[in-house]
This record gives sequence, C-alpha cells and structure tokens, in this order.
Amino acid sequence: MSQHVNRRVVISGCSGGGKSTLLEVLAERGFATMAEPGRRVVRDEMAQGGTALPWVDMAAFAIRALALAQADHAAAAVAPDWVFFDRGIVDAAVALAASADAAVLAPLVAARPYHPVMFLAPPWPEIYVRDAERPKDFATAVAEHERLARAYPTLGYRVVTLPRASPEQRADFVLATLAARR
Repeated sequence: MSQHVNRRVVISGCSGGGKSTLLEVLAERGFATMAEPGRRVVRDEMAQGGTALPWVDMAAFAIRALALAQADHAAAAVAPDWVFFDRGIVDAAVALAASADAAVLAPLVAARPYHPVMFLAPPWPEIYVRDAERPKDFATAVAEHERLARAYPTLGYRVVTLPRASPEQRADFVLATLAARR
C-alpha cells in the first residue's frame, strides 16, 4: 500500500446501525479498530457519576468525545494497514456544533483527517436497541444520522452507505470498496 494513502477509515451514521458489530468483524480479520469515543465517555461518566452525558450535558460530552477521537486519530498515524474508526473527530465536532458552537466544525476537520471515502450506517429500526449507554429513541438516532449525512459530504468526504446486510457482508463490502479506490 502506498505511503501517501490515508489509511484511517471512519464508519459513522445512525446510532444502533451496526457500526460496532462491523468493526468487531474487521478486527477479527486482523485490522486495527478504534472503539466509539462517545460510548467510552458514557461508560466512564456513568462509572464515576459524572454529567458529561449526551442526555445531560451534550457540550461537555462532545468535548470529551472530541479529545478521545483526536487521541485515537494520532495513535493510528503509524499503522501500516487500514485502521477503522467507530465514529471519530467529525462525529464529535458535529455533536459539539449542534450543542454549542456551530463554527467549531470546519477548523477541526479542515485537513480531512480520514480516508476520503467514509462509510455511513443507515437507520435500521430492525436492529436498533436502546440500552443504558444509548437511551435515546430511534427518532433521535435518525436525526443524528441526518446531521452526519449532511456534514461529511460538506467536508469533502465521499459518503458510501453501508448495505443492510450481515456484519460479514458489510465487512466484505467495505474492503472491496476501499480496494477499488486505491
């Protein structure tokens, strides 16, 4: 693989759309993956009784998620092969822009920190599950998806919608799409 190719690939989209499961399959196939920053923030905040939770203080949550996403991005800089991110800098910046300062988005992602092709998990009500870390309803998840679906192309990314298929088929689709773009 050429040295100049950005090998950091973001998988974003609707909460509960199967992103984490897809990343598990990619990890099983030997690829490096980065867990969703927002889930890690929620787990940490819930464990310590904190308030940087999206349903309590969205701005504080987004700032913490953004810091984690930036650290993940930096950690992947030396990876020799594809690294797949369950959400990332753009997602955290979109959340921050929606909750606090809309001007924050462009400077944070101006350099297009990820591969120019990104994958978007569509709303998929048949697999959507609410849990303690994701108490939002499906309509809220769809609204979040719509914000991301507008933001990524505006920032210069080619958005490829993931098929509603098994995690293994989705992994095949992602890898084939990236191979075709080399």
